[in-house]
Amino acid sequence: MRSNQSGIIMVSTLFMMLALLALLGAYVQATKVELKTTGYSGKSTRGFYAAEAGLNVRAEEVRNIFIGYNRPSGTAPLADDPCIGTNQGSGDYACKSYSFDNQTVYTYLTEDPSNPINTRIPPGELYQNLNAQEYRYTAFSRAIDKEGRLTANLELRFKSRLVPLFQFTAFYDKDLEILPGPTMNLSGPIHTNGDLYLNANTALNIDGQVSTAGRLFRGRKNNNTCKAKPVTVKDPAVPKALVPGCSVRTEVGKSDVAAWNGMIMIGVDEIAVPEPEALDPEPGQVYWDKADLRLVLRLTDPGNNIDTTYSPTGVEVRKADNSVDTAATNNLHSASCPGQINGRAVGVKTPSDANPFYNNREGKFIRLLEVDLQALLNCLHLKNIMEGAKTLDDDSEGGLVFHLSIDGPDATSAANSYGVRIRNAAELAANVPGAPEIKGLTIVTDQAIYTLGDYNAINWKPAAILADSFNVLSNSWSDSNSQLTLSSRVASDTTVYTAVLAGTDSTGNLEGTGGQDLGSYNGGLENYPRFHEKWSGKTLFYLGSFVSLNTPRHVNGAWVYGSPQYTAPNRNWDYDTRFNDASNLPPLSPRFVYLKQELFVRDFEN
Repeated sequence: MRSNQSGIIMVSTLFMMLALLALLGAYVQATKVELKTTGYSGKSTRGFYAAEAGLNVRAEEVRNIFIGYNRPSGTAPLADDPCIGTNQGSGDYACKSYSFDNQTVYTYLTEDPSNPINTRIPPGELYQNLNAQEYRYTAFSRAIDKEGRLTANLELRFKSRLVPLFQFTAFYDKDLEILPGPTMNLSGPIHTNGDLYLNANTALNIDGQVSTAGRLFRGRKNNNTCKAKPVTVKDPAVPKALVPGCSVRTEVGKSDVAAWNGMIMIGVDEIAVPEPEALDPEPGQVYWDKADLRLVLRLTDPGNNIDTTYSPTGVEVRKADNSVDTAATNNLHSASCPGQINGRAVGVKTPSDANPFYNNREGKFIRLLEVDLQALLNCLHLKNIMEGAKTLDDDSEGGLVFHLSIDGPDATSAANSYGVRIRNAAELAANVPGAPEIKGLTIVTDQAIYTLGDYNAINWKPAAILADSFNVLSNSWSDSNSQLTLSSRVASDTTVYTAVLAGTDSTGNLEGTGGQDLGSYNGGLENYPRFHEKWSGKTLFYLGSFVSLNTPRHVNGAWVYGSPQYTAPNRNWDYDTRFNDASNLPPLSPRFVYLKQELFVRDFEN
């Protein structure tokens, strides 16, 4: 009996051992499968992120191409077996490979055949209702691991939107302060890549989308105060007061602006904009390269004397490679090109002249490249001077682009005594028989610019001024009074209709909240134009757009209200709504570029 029981126990034990061995084997097999699956999953995840990185690189390349005022060129590879053998495509669409996380990523681009599309950004989106040129592309990306296995296959369809900066009432790449004394009404959108400060001594009314990549404050930056005066921003239907009761600077948060239905947006992405070097007079910079006319005043080193080697006034016509165009220079100074500046269309004002020009804000005499604009346009019609023998009605960039600069020992210094002055520009037109009308005019300089008298006030044309700083001299300005007291520099009503891009000072000499309460106000948007006269009771009529991308690089005189600099005009200012029509934008308008994703696809079948 005991022997039978022992046998049964032995058999049972053997069965249990076999069962345990079977379970152990199953566990080992399951573990192997799970480890293998986990390995594949990990590789797939790494492949996905590597392929996604490839898409992002190609999309960013497209954006940078547009920032440089170009567009992608070339051909995409054929849809069958792309990036294999000779099927590589060409140019900006060609196959490219990258290495990310032990994965080799192959990418290429295709273009929508309907490009470009002129569109209006839909309501509810950031920068709503602005016109944009839209280009659509698809980027493809395949990730291959070290064993040669496909780990991810992705597709990104996106739009590259080009939005002109001059469709904003004000666009700043730095802190923006709008703190007017008299009532100010602004009818266009406002954006800053920095912080935004809104305040008013009487009232500030904004009828346009307000967006800031930084923070929004009701009150001043230079001190901790806030006027309990109305600052209103219009939502899609009704203007609403922003923090109506305040005595100290008050930060406005995202939850505080919910009632504006997207018309006030805080903490949006910064916009990449052109660098200030884009205005420099050198090959490779977009405005120099694309200019129809380049005028340069050459000064000798070290005395800042006029170099008359190529012209009697030192003013030369330059080619794109920065060499002197001798024939065009001779034509410019010929007897058939007379004007207001010592009998010439262009010339120079020096501190040794009988009536030199003194800038009280800078506290120094200024050497000026002077342009009688109407006489210059007459000359351009009569003589072969512009690049490629272009005519006044050229529209290759939407109109004419003039680059005006100074080649002297202090041209690149942080505080020089140079400037460019434009006069006789009430109408941007030639007045000689047979001269065609211009389509538009953009004047560019890396130095300070001064407009003397009305600008573009008659028979309006799309116009822009891009400069280091922007100065307005009224119709009553006289150089002979520039050194006299403010009471001798009395302005008269003046009209200026042009978009402007120029540098502005920084409150506290510091961007961001670190510049708060330092007591040195930069003058705000209301003092974006630099004044030099007693404007009390006189009016500056202005329509256009104010863009500031940096502080001035070549002037450093601080903003001060009153003697000896200026008193403020009545500001009859507003955004020029004609710029809402893309055909009315100035030639070669600066723009920002941003990408908007349309579709993202992962193909799991490969």
